[in-house]
Amino acid sequence: MKKYLNLFDLSQKVDYKIEILSGLTVALALIPEAVAFALIAGLSPLTGLYAAFVMGLVTSIFGGRPGMISGATGAVAVILVTLAQAEGIEYIFATVVLAGIIQMAAGFLKLGKLMRLVPHPVIFGFVNGLAIIIFMSQLDQFKDSTGAWLSGNPLYMFLGLVLVTMLIIWGLPKLSKAIPASLVAILTIFGVVVLLGIDTKTVGDIASIEGGFPPFHVPGIPLTFEAFMIILPYAGIMAGVGLIESLLTLNIIDEITETRGRGNKEAIAQGAANILSGFFSGMGGCAMIGQSLINISSGARARLSGIVASVMLLVFIMFGANLIERMPMAALTGLMIMVAIGTFEWASFGTINKMPKSDIFVMVVVTLVTAVLHNLALAVVIGVIIAALVFAWDNAKRIRARKRFDEEGAKHYEIYGPLFFGSVTVFNSKFDVLNDPDVIYIDFRESRVVDMSAIEALNKITERYQKVGKTVHLKYLSPDCRALLKNAEAIIDVNVLDDPKYKLVVDRI
Repeated sequence: MKKYLNLFDLSQKVDYKIEILSGLTVALALIPEAVAFALIAGLSPLTGLYAAFVMGLVTSIFGGRPGMISGATGAVAVILVTLAQAEGIEYIFATVVLAGIIQMAAGFLKLGKLMRLVPHPVIFGFVNGLAIIIFMSQLDQFKDSTGAWLSGNPLYMFLGLVLVTMLIIWGLPKLSKAIPASLVAILTIFGVVVLLGIDTKTVGDIASIEGGFPPFHVPGIPLTFEAFMIILPYAGIMAGVGLIESLLTLNIIDEITETRGRGNKEAIAQGAANILSGFFSGMGGCAMIGQSLINISSGARARLSGIVASVMLLVFIMFGANLIERMPMAALTGLMIMVAIGTFEWASFGTINKMPKSDIFVMVVVTLVTAVLHNLALAVVIGVIIAALVFAWDNAKRIRARKRFDEEGAKHYEIYGPLFFGSVTVFNSKFDVLNDPDVIYIDFRESRVVDMSAIEALNKITERYQKVGKTVHLKYLSPDCRALLKNAEAIIDVNVLDDPKYKLVVDRI
C-alpha cells in the first residue's frame, strides 16, 4: 500500500518512492551540467555545483511550482563570463546577490503576471530552441580531451552506450513505471561499464567534483558607487533572464501536469535562492527546463523530489565524489538527448498549416534566436515585440465606420474596432468634415478609446468640425474611455454626450 504525506504543500500528495528516485536521477544529471556551466563562465566547477545545491533546495521548498528544478544554467553563465574575466569571482558573488534582490522585488510587486503577455507561438519557439540547445550541447561529449571528434572503437563504444541508454528510457515505461526509467538507464550503463572494464569518458574526465559544504562568504568588493555600477547592469540582465526562463519553465510544467503554479511566489523564491547562492560561494542560476522535465517525466509532482535532488547533490560532493566521477558520460548524454526529444514541441509541425502566418513567423524566429544565440531572454523579447506589432497592425486595419442620418438630419458615425495609435490615421479618413451636417454624432458602442494617440485624434476631429461651425457629440463611451478623456481635460476639448443606457450595459459586463 502506497504511503503519502503532504510536504510543505497541503494540496499536493507525495509518493515517497517516486519522489526519492526521481530526485536521485535529477541529482546525477545535474552534476555534468553544473560543472559545464561553471567552466563556461570561467569559474571553478564547485561554484556551479554549490549554486545547483542552494538554488535547488531553496526553490524546491519555497517556490511556486512543485516539481520544478533550479540550478546553475547556461543562460546565467553566458551573462557572467565577461564580468568574471574583467573583475573576478568576488564581483560574481555580489552580482548574484543583487540579481536576487531584484528578482524578489519583482515577485513582491507581482510582476509575474507579465508572463500573460507572452503569446503561445513564443512559448513554442522558446521550447523548440531550448530542445535544440540541449541536443547540440551533447555533441561535445563525442569529442576527446583535445577537442577532436571520437573515431573508431571509442566512438562506436560511446555511441552504443548512448543508444542503449535511450532505448531503456524509451522502452522501460512501456513495461513498468515502478522505477524511473532514467535512473535504471544510468545505473545499468554504470554497471556494464564497471563490470566489463570498458574504457569510456566519465564525469571525472570533465572535472573533479570533490568538495565540502558550501562556505559562507560575504562578497569582497568595495562598498562604493563605482563598484555598484559595475555589477548593476549584469545583475539586471541576470535577474531578467532568470525570471523569464523560470516563469516560462513554470508555464510548460503547468501544461504537462495540468496544474497551476504561482509565478510571483516563484520569483520571490528564485530571488532568495540567488541571494543565498551569492553568499554561499555559488554562481546563481534559475529554473532548468531539462532537469525539470527529467523530474516530471520520472513521475515526480511535488516538492520532495527537488529537495532530494539538492541534498543528494551535496552528498555526492562531500562523500561520493570518487564514485560519481566514475559515472559514464554516455549514460548522461543519452538521458539529455531523450530530454531534448521530449522537450521539442513536435505538435508545432502539425499547426503550420493551421496557424496564422504571423504566428508561424514568430515561432520560427524565437526558435532560431534561442538555438543560434543561446540568449533565451532576447529570443522571448523579440518574439513578444513581433507578436505585439502584428497584433497592432491587424487591429489597426479593423477599424471602420458605418454612417447614417437620423430623422433630424444629424449624421451618425458608428465606429467599430479599437481606436489607438495604429488606427488613428484610418479613423481620421472616415470623416467628411466639409460636407457633413451641422450636428455630428460619433458612436463608440462597438469601439474603445485606448491610448493618448486616440485622445489626440478625438481632439483633432472636434477641432476640424469646430472650425467650420459644426458640433460633435461622442456617444457610448465606456467608463474607462471617459476616465482617459477626463485625465486629458487639460489638453483637449471634446463634447461628451452622456448616455445612461450605456452605463447599464457596462455594469453587466
